[in-house]
Amino acid sequence: MKLTKFTPLILVLFSCALHSQNKLSGNIQNQNKEPVAYANVILLSAEDSTSVYKGSISEENGDFVIENVQDSSYLLKVSFVGYQDEIKKIKVKGDTDLKTLILQESSDALDEVVINARKPVIRRQVDRLVFDVENSTLSTGNSFEILKRTPGVIVSQGNLLIKNRPAEVYINDRKVYLNSQELQQLLEGFSAENIKSVEVITNPPAKYDAEGGAILNIVTSKNISIGYKGSINASNTIAVLPKYNIGTSHYYKTDWLNVYASYNYNQRDLYKQDESFVEYYRPNGDVDSRWFTDFERTTERESHSLNTILDFTLNEASSLSLSANMLFTPKSDSDLGGPTEIYNATNTLDSLFTTDSRLENETDNILLSASYNTALGENASLAAVANYINYDDRQTQDLMTQYFDAQGNLLNDNSFFTIANQNSDIFTGQVDVSSPLGSTDFETGMKYSGLRSDSGQDFFDRNNDLNEFDANLSDLLNYQEDIYAVYASLSRDWEKISLKAGLRGEYTDVQGVSESLGLVNSQEYFELFPTFYLSYTPSDDHFFSADYSRRINRPGFESLNTYRYFINENNFQDGNPDLMPSISNTIKFSYGYRNILFFDLYWDKVDNAIGTLPFQDNQNRNLRSASLNMDFQQQFSFDVTYYNYLKDWWMLYAYTSFFFMQNDFPALESGGQTVTNDVFSTYFTASNFLTLSKDRSFSGDVGVTYVPNFISGSYQFEEAQFGLNIGLRKTFFDSRLVATLNLEDAFNQMNIPLRSQYLNQNNGYFARPESRMLKFGLIYKFGNFKLSDNKRAIDAEESQRLKSQN
Repeated sequence: MKLTKFTPLILVLFSCALHSQNKLSGNIQNQNKEPVAYANVILLSAEDSTSVYKGSISEENGDFVIENVQDSSYLLKVSFVGYQDEIKKIKVKGDTDLKTLILQESSDALDEVVINARKPVIRRQVDRLVFDVENSTLSTGNSFEILKRTPGVIVSQGNLLIKNRPAEVYINDRKVYLNSQELQQLLEGFSAENIKSVEVITNPPAKYDAEGGAILNIVTSKNISIGYKGSINASNTIAVLPKYNIGTSHYYKTDWLNVYASYNYNQRDLYKQDESFVEYYRPNGDVDSRWFTDFERTTERESHSLNTILDFTLNEASSLSLSANMLFTPKSDSDLGGPTEIYNATNTLDSLFTTDSRLENETDNILLSASYNTALGENASLAAVANYINYDDRQTQDLMTQYFDAQGNLLNDNSFFTIANQNSDIFTGQVDVSSPLGSTDFETGMKYSGLRSDSGQDFFDRNNDLNEFDANLSDLLNYQEDIYAVYASLSRDWEKISLKAGLRGEYTDVQGVSESLGLVNSQEYFELFPTFYLSYTPSDDHFFSADYSRRINRPGFESLNTYRYFINENNFQDGNPDLMPSISNTIKFSYGYRNILFFDLYWDKVDNAIGTLPFQDNQNRNLRSASLNMDFQQQFSFDVTYYNYLKDWWMLYAYTSFFFMQNDFPALESGGQTVTNDVFSTYFTASNFLTLSKDRSFSGDVGVTYVPNFISGSYQFEEAQFGLNIGLRKTFFDSRLVATLNLEDAFNQMNIPLRSQYLNQNNGYFARPESRMLKFGLIYKFGNFKLSDNKRAIDAEESQRLKSQN
């Protein structure tokens, strides 16, 4: 009776509950069909447009959902900074899917707009992965820190790797040719606040140079408001030896002119300890002697970097940009040396020698660039770029060795002095045209690169306090290289399928002439480099793709130089003017789930792969690191990437690679027979990005890396590599002041011993540069510091292959 009495009321309440369970959903994109994350989606009363009924925020992929919406008519308002508000009248009846809503960019200047702590976003495109970080929680710190946190990027011994291979770095689609040390030094001087995104391009399309492997393309934001702003920055790093940096950046924009200038001064004292061994053999395979070296190197280095950009708006369709990037290292002086103990076959100390060496180096890099862009009509454009690079390197080495018997009595000594110089000029010019062909996008272009370089070494015997020139150990190399390239590519998007294909052709002419040897390297060849990409997106939850590319790797200039760099008289590195280019083929298959979980199946093979391998001469008892063409190197990998916000304040990025690597190379000290070095291993890294305060002014990150085994040339890891990094960032005074604290390699486990052991070779080393470091940093912003700017501070071209690897 009681239940019957309340039945009408229960039915009414149940009906109301059913009535309120409607779900309103949709997807927000911009004009380029890119998802707009964190846009405000608000339902307003149709009768009273000022009365808010419900609201939501779009996710990383642009999707939004508003739950429990009653059947009725509403005004839907979608808004996001930099876009015009989208307002439309809708009617909800049951679950309603509004499909895609397009936001139009606002034409109004957005003075003094700051977007606080937006979450970074990962987007998959047909030929690349895009990591959006503009105005995100990662926008403090410097540009190098952003690259280290980019999904798919591995940092190993200061090098940026993608798929276990060194990555080329581009700025706004322009290649930055600097070695890893100079690149890190340059990027650490620039704030990350103006990076819009980082593009990870595993298989680069035809537009990019065919040389090299995967690409990290840094895309910078553009200036959207008029005014001036500036900043000063300073940092102090505590390690075995201290390191300092101070710099300043300035921006000024008018209606037609955009000016950027920055200066950074770096003072770094570096320390490195290197324990090495060589086990020499007799012809019958028995051990003859064992050599153990305890080597230390301390370096005092000072550098100045100056970067300027002038952007001119010529008219509504055309613009001109002039830039200069200069890096001067007037001092990089190293003291190195240590004892080498020699034991006989019975492990009894036989003798020893000590080496003391002074290495002094000066380097100048000057990079000048001019670019012109103009619209050719609707959705068509032309871009032209010209670059000039000058690289000048001057180095001297003074080395003395003293020999002792087992009791420590001096037997004799030996000393020599070397002077090495390298001066190179590079000229490049490139023209690109893009235009739609119906519903297909077409792109074509051409490029010229010319390199002229003179390098050499004078060797002087300094025994008996005399400087006697030794022509047999001295040389001068004149090197010329010309590359002519053309390319074309087509791309098209359907509702669920995207296709892109391209072809690049490069003609290369190389002449290398040695003063002592005559013509040592003459190459003339034409190669084609196809690229192909296909992606299929059946729904918002699933993504499939496949791509292929063929690329080339030409020998770096430091590998072609004939002069030697000595650790001691019996341990040195020399170049190889007979090196040939290598050709790689790469195939990748990918699957993505809801833009948070990705699976990649990857294979690449590099024929004639260029490597630097150690070879011990058992008869003359010396160890040399020689550059040579290996038969090939290849790898297979299966990679899993997870990237998601577990909480509003906690973002997790985890990457695991299960890989097999193989190197086949000739054993130069064993009749040239082929040796195989391979490994099956894993690489794991996880980064946690944390927002530690409600106003998002305090943030931090904790990252771990683990690698149980790895190979490089003929070397294999002997221990597992483990790293723990911790970072904290705090902003003060309405973001005018940014303070950072970073601890790298907390347990000092990133440096591990390596060994090369096969046939009649057995040698290894344990290099321990400073990896555990505590860094304090400050950035203070003044002027109209909330302006957004274009900060294209490093539009450098064509000098990577000039750099020495001291």
